[in-house]
Amino acid sequence: MERRPDSHGKVRDIYDAGDALLMVATDRISAFDYILPDEIPTKGEVLNRISAFWFEKFQDLVPHHLISIDVADFPVEFQEYQTYLSGRSMLVKKAQPLPVECIVRGYLTGSGKKTYDQDGTVCGIALPAGLTEASKLPEPLFTPSTKAELGDHDENISFERCCEIVGAKTAEALRDLSLKIYTAAAEYAATRGIIIADTKFEFGVIDGEIVLIDECLTPDSSRFWPAEGYVEGAVQPSYDKQYVRDWLKSHWDFSGEPPRLPQDVIDGTASRYQEAFELITGAPFTSMKEQA
Repeated sequence: MERRPDSHGKVRDIYDAGDALLMVATDRISAFDYILPDEIPTKGEVLNRISAFWFEKFQDLVPHHLISIDVADFPVEFQEYQTYLSGRSMLVKKAQPLPVECIVRGYLTGSGKKTYDQDGTVCGIALPAGLTEASKLPEPLFTPSTKAELGDHDENISFERCCEIVGAKTAEALRDLSLKIYTAAAEYAATRGIIIADTKFEFGVIDGEIVLIDECLTPDSSRFWPAEGYVEGAVQPSYDKQYVRDWLKSHWDFSGEPPRLPQDVIDGTASRYQEAFELITGAPFTSMKEQA
């Protein structure tokens, strides 16, 4: 796309569209806070369309910022880029982002497992003894974090600190909304053969109302595990970029620039994203770019 984005993150480009924003999910992939030199074909479209699926599915649970993913609904200046934008972009309402990330954990893994092994807590929340890798938690935990600048690391914070940052009333609303969405999504995903181990939500404010923004329950913002073959006590396979992370850990010493990915890792990662789309939506994945 020739027009330069007004802002961008690791994997998204954002364009100002007057009263709205155009969010474009690229095929860039990041790992360990590095943007890798290779792209994953169709990744951006998968993430964008999965988010749109969840926004629509849960619109009665929580208001969201999505206006449309149909390029025909976009402002006229974007129409010439229809082939590129089809499937991977969404027109959204402008919101004032809230400066915390809302993480919900349903299973013990990742950084939560690390702190649990040290002192029996996850983000300062005490848990029963005897839990292990991939254990289902007694109840989902709301564990907010700060929203880091590009290139920095997010930092887990307590609920009390979340209250200090956004105010107690807003923090309570974020916690309740996050847990409600996660619970509904986990129940639905279970019917599709997926375990949602954890996820991250972002919220903003439009006309004084808290709304769900950014992406929603994608393989980039969540850990999706196949329910078939789930075994407590073992690291689970997942429908995300863990394949890429594992390859990097085996082939790179994390000095200098990240290496190029081999074609089989690129293809394997793309197929995992597409499989996640098909399981979640119940529809076969066909790129909308081919239909544009």
